[in-house]
Amino acid sequence: MSKKTNDVDMPLGELVRVDDFLPPPDQLVLPEETVKVTISLTKSSLEFFKREAKRHHIKYQKMIRVLVDQYARKFD
Repeated sequence: MSKKTNDVDMPLGELVRVDDFLPPPDQLVLPEETVKVTISLTKSSLEFFKREAKRHHIKYQKMIRVLVDQYARKFD
């Protein structure tokens, strides 16, 4: 007697192919023009951003950039 296993990751029922409706990856995120600057931060601030960025799996420079962008938009 063969043993039947139910794999929860396997599709159930009839499969239907759908058209690819998503835009290509290069159109998902439109890059904004950036300008390189030099900034001095306190050691504790930089450690905070590095720690949080690591925890959220992003680059700490991007985290700082997003924070500055949000602040600028709020008071624009």
